[in-house]
Amino acid sequence: MPAKHLNVALLGTKFMGKAHSHAWSSAAKFFDLPAEPVLKVAVGRDKPSLDEFAARWGWQETATDWKQVIARPDIDIVDIATPTALHCEMAIAAAEAGKHIFCEKPLALDVTQAERMAAAVNAAGVTSYLNHNYRRVPAVAYAKHLIDSGRLGRIFHWRGAYLQSWIIDPEFPLTWHLQAEHAGGGPLWDLGSHSVDLARFLVGEIASVQALTTTFIKERPLPGAEAGTFKAGAGRSTAAPRGPVTVEDAAILAVTFENGAIGSFESTRFATGRKNANRFEIYGEKGALAFDLERMNELEFFDATLPVAEQGFRTVLVTEAEHPYIAAWWPPGHVIGYEHTFTHAVADFIKAVAGGTPIQPTIPDGVGTMQVLEAAKRSAATGTTVTEVSGGGGWRA
Repeated sequence: MPAKHLNVALLGTKFMGKAHSHAWSSAAKFFDLPAEPVLKVAVGRDKPSLDEFAARWGWQETATDWKQVIARPDIDIVDIATPTALHCEMAIAAAEAGKHIFCEKPLALDVTQAERMAAAVNAAGVTSYLNHNYRRVPAVAYAKHLIDSGRLGRIFHWRGAYLQSWIIDPEFPLTWHLQAEHAGGGPLWDLGSHSVDLARFLVGEIASVQALTTTFIKERPLPGAEAGTFKAGAGRSTAAPRGPVTVEDAAILAVTFENGAIGSFESTRFATGRKNANRFEIYGEKGALAFDLERMNELEFFDATLPVAEQGFRTVLVTEAEHPYIAAWWPPGHVIGYEHTFTHAVADFIKAVAGGTPIQPTIPDGVGTMQVLEAAKRSAATGTTVTEVSGGGGWRA
């Protein structure tokens, strides 16, 4: 084990808190790291459930005041795994305290918050990472290798879609994900941020955006009000108090890239039958690629340089030691899963903090994605094409 240790404070203990905890505890077991992350303190609001969480995942301590934890001199890394509305204040406080920052996406509620976070990170000189973990799916990282190696040549088209179906039931409660003041946006923020980040990573910067959005279900039961009445299917009560949904349920974007390619994005939580289909297709002059997170160990590749009689999409099983990240895991053909992408992110982050190696995307990189999302929101509201996506900020991934 490495001699150096880096103490981690985790802010947030729900879905992402679990995924991050697994990654912090497993990274040094599989990857040779210049420092070992220590699960020092988990921060939440409800003490009984927080203590149970810490015991299950191996956190040494618990706390309910995140500001006090960030100020502690023994904390090296602050991991922000809270709802989006809390990211800005927490990240700025962490940067000003000289802590390195591992932050969940979406980065912020809006571009103004994102730019404040980026400015704080730059001023402090700390290492930051914005957890667009799908860059670290081995098949996606291998797609990046093929593109950078010139195997696709000039890129003409990007087609991205992130499709889920978990809120189709009109009696699903009005959680924070459906309130703009807590989430910033709906699937455009939550899912579209991933897809836009992948497009910037694989194809390039986006120059213009035209978008449309819609909200299918405009009111939902208030959280807690549906207790004892919310049941999927027949027999549900509709008497529970309801509140307005203030984010979109679905979004479609048409974009141009600075390199001349064109692209489309679709993000929705109303794609019946799709659980977590994060898909993209990339078409170039020499070849094409296709990926779907629901088949995350596979990458489809079309090589147009082969003789016509030999051409056709072939499926690459990305489980060989020569593929990105795979050598740390299992023998060829033994597939990995969603949780491994977080472990890859933690391993890269520890190398960046302790070893001085670069990592992307950083919080400043993430401003560019936020600018695209806000441009889409403006376009949908005005019915116009937004051509000044960067807003003059010059943020680049």
